Amino acid sequence: MRLDKYLKVSRLIKRRSVANEACDAGRVMINGKPSKAGTEVKMGDIIEISFGNKTVKVEVTGIQETIHKEDAETLFKYI
Repeated sequence: MRLDKYLKVSRLIKRRSVANEACDAGRVMINGKPSKAGTEVKMGDIIEISFGNKTVKVEVTGIQETIHKEDAETLFKYI
């Protein structure tokens, strides 16, 4: 699954366009490498997102095309 879509589906970022902009600005890294919006996300990847002065680091534990809002946190775990 594309990185920007994963960020939206998992609710880490609310809108895909915002996720796309964050990737283009270099604020999203997968396994320590800056990643573009089209980068493929796999199980076990470590995603690091910089929000201003705060950084969120998660491990991908699941990938689904669609998921209910309540179940979105099952797609990742915080590190």
